[in-house]
Amino acid sequence: MSKIASEHLGRQAYVYVRQSTQDQLLHNHESRRRQYGLADRARQLGWAEPVVIDDDLGRSGGGVARPGFERLLLAICEGRVGIVLAVEASRLARNGRDWHTLLEFCGLVGCLLADEDGVYDPRLPNDRLLLGMKGTMSEMELSILRQRSLEALRQKARRGELFLTVAVGYVKVRRDRIAKDSDRRVQEAIGLVFRKFAEFQSIRQVHLWLRQEGVLTPSVETDGEGRRIVWKLPVYNTVRALLTNPIYGGAYAFGRTASRVTVENGRKRVSRGHRRDREEWDVLILDHHEGYVPWTEFERNQRLIADNANCRGLMVRGAVRRGDALLAGLLRCGHCGRRLHVSYSGTDGYCVRYNCRGAHINHGTRPCIAFGGLRVDAAVSAEVLRLLAPLGVEAALEAIAMRDDENVETRRQAELALTQARYEADLARRQYDAVDPANRLVAGELERRWNDRLAEVQRQEERIAGIGADKPSLSAAERERLLSLGADLEAAWPHPGASAEIRKRILRSVLEEVVVTLTEERIELLLHWRGGDHTRLVVPRNRTGQHRYSSDAEVQDLIRALARQQVDGAIAATLNRLGKRTGRGNPWTEARVRSFRSHHRVPAYRPGEMAERDELSLEEVSRRLGVSKMTVLRLIGDGAITARQVCRGAPWAIPGAQLEALSLATLPFRRPRTADPAQKMLDLQ
Repeated sequence: MSKIASEHLGRQAYVYVRQSTQDQLLHNHESRRRQYGLADRARQLGWAEPVVIDDDLGRSGGGVARPGFERLLLAICEGRVGIVLAVEASRLARNGRDWHTLLEFCGLVGCLLADEDGVYDPRLPNDRLLLGMKGTMSEMELSILRQRSLEALRQKARRGELFLTVAVGYVKVRRDRIAKDSDRRVQEAIGLVFRKFAEFQSIRQVHLWLRQEGVLTPSVETDGEGRRIVWKLPVYNTVRALLTNPIYGGAYAFGRTASRVTVENGRKRVSRGHRRDREEWDVLILDHHEGYVPWTEFERNQRLIADNANCRGLMVRGAVRRGDALLAGLLRCGHCGRRLHVSYSGTDGYCVRYNCRGAHINHGTRPCIAFGGLRVDAAVSAEVLRLLAPLGVEAALEAIAMRDDENVETRRQAELALTQARYEADLARRQYDAVDPANRLVAGELERRWNDRLAEVQRQEERIAGIGADKPSLSAAERERLLSLGADLEAAWPHPGASAEIRKRILRSVLEEVVVTLTEERIELLLHWRGGDHTRLVVPRNRTGQHRYSSDAEVQDLIRALARQQVDGAIAATLNRLGKRTGRGNPWTEARVRSFRSHHRVPAYRPGEMAERDELSLEEVSRRLGVSKMTVLRLIGDGAITARQVCRGAPWAIPGAQLEALSLATLPFRRPRTADPAQKMLDLQ
């Protein structure tokens, strides 16, 4: 008592109260009562109204910001504190830095410290030594306790018996074991997520499908009543957590996440939940319990998810994106090893081009390679179709089965939801029947709950009735058409119903990647198949001016030749009669012929151009000889007149010089073949 002087009593007494966690606030009431009881101790020591600081309840002392402790230090530095009371040193500080800072300040201003054992003056060497030892022992004790508890947790985890939380779809059957939830609706909902991922191969597509079909997924909520299952529409992270948690593959994993410690503003900051690579996990036990999918399928799913991550650089393929480029994410440069980028050009972005510009973006060097994607896509697609042709009918049959069963999964989930809704309605009815009708306060609430459950039953029944209304079953003709497309994959590949996304997924399912090497004349492709085989393809490079909409060389030669005999409109009519089409598959018109001539610099036909070359048309020869056009054609057929025709249906070009020496009287005209001797012959002389 001699350590307490009048100068101390002239100041205020501060009682510091702290508990480290929220769990301690809920359950460790006796510790909190002991700390608040120090206010009575302060009154016994001579202070009338001690100040209680309990701002740090539920806050750890291990370097985390503590406003109550900072408020205490400020009051000490201002000289307003005569004594600080705490049950032990660990309540004031969990590390040596904070403890010795407090001792230093108390020693400077003459503030006392007190616990349940006594009163200490930090200015006295013996008390300072004792306080320092108490702080050191407290810090060491906490470290040992923490180390022991963590090691006990690790030992239990190595045996696969530690379950801090249990994922949805599983329940604890004993203190150290888990099993599948016996609720069939929960099991089938989780299984549906994995089946849809095997079909769509994308977390986002599974998420969108579940939302579109209105399929609810289970989630775990913990409240005062304990653990319960809540059904709601899934969010993206819910689907991702189901697909990436190894517990659904039948494995026990511990240490999948870690904490990171940083220093911010002079204080320790702990951030948790950082994912670790599988090689860094503390424990991984396969075949630990019954899984929703085999472990091999779970690992395949993880590879697909990793490949779909577009933010992981150029070593992964990335997710399937929109666009006509079928090999996006599969092509890798054979010169530098980087993944190729895709660019689109043209009015509607129809022109696909692959280019390697990773070095240019990252290092400012020249782009590596670039080439058009149309021929490459076609060549790779043709090779894939050649190998998949025997499986076409099987794929068609599977597609028919999937189309017929498309509504089965949605209907099954709706039926399970209806079963649960009917059970809850029946339970609400039984609760309502059990209550005394005169107790209207309770009966009214139970009646409202019963009505709500009945409304939910009606809603589920209406939902089941509407499933499949907009997706009728395939007709016989549609089935036959689908089977014919399966037998002829080359016809099904460009079918309007087969989108670019579907074709990309087919290519990705059989190809690991394609390595591209470019030369001056060709594009060399090395196809790496999923099974480990390799195939080499060579695609010739386009020459300058070539593109996929170029007209055939035969049509180009025809237009050049016809342009020396006809105007553009007549040329278009001739080409259409021959069944010729433009590079885009359109019929020829005067404007298109004119555009072709302009692009290829073919001069237009000038009136009198044939006369300058001393060439006559069929009509002009007919008029000059005074015979019909059919007669001239017979003369050409007999070889009496030499003529030239670019193509069938094109104008005849007959040299005019040969007509001057032509005598019709000497020409061997064909005689009509008849057995009638009375048939008279026409004499042309």
